[in-house]
Amino acid sequence: MNDIRDTCNLKTTLSEWGEPAFRAKQIEEWLWKKGAQTFGEMYNLPLKLRQKMTETFTFHQTAIVMEQRSKDGTAKFLFALHDDTLIEGVLIPTEARVTACISSQAGCPLQCTFCATGNLGFIRNLHYAEIFDQYMLMNRKSEEFYGRPISNIVYMGMGEPLLNLDNVVRSVELLTGKMGQALSPSRITISTAGVISGIYA
Repeated sequence: MNDIRDTCNLKTTLSEWGEPAFRAKQIEEWLWKKGAQTFGEMYNLPLKLRQKMTETFTFHQTAIVMEQRSKDGTAKFLFALHDDTLIEGVLIPTEARVTACISSQAGCPLQCTFCATGNLGFIRNLHYAEIFDQYMLMNRKSEEFYGRPISNIVYMGMGEPLLNLDNVVRSVELLTGKMGQALSPSRITISTAGVISGIYA
């Protein structure tokens, strides 16, 4: 079964099921505005539709399996992806902002001497939904820990973002788009170790 968040023909599928066109927009809002992690959360959809979606699609979930907080308020998270791959993210609070440091790959193919991630080797690229999930999960923690949402994002976690460019760009579109989180693009920074082809792209 295909993951619901990687289904390009959602509108077509819903039409074949006899569902009205607005259902696709409702589902997209649950996925990218509200960050739903299960079909059961989509309470404004008919029960029969939710059941059919459960039978037709998978829902790859990301979960926080460990968190650590330092005295300065910085919080580090270990995420488990649907295939048990582990990645890390960090929240960095200051008086002016809360910055989320998110990963774009599990491990890293580069072996920069200043970075411990390179010693892990390269496991795989992250899907744009897995990048998006890091923001959603850490944003809830930011509200819990600091009483305010994430204000800035840096793609400076595990991996080289420009070696996973398509998924990184799509995740930025979801984070900044009206059908997503509507964040300001000026508050998102994509870091690179110097992948020239990605910079020109």
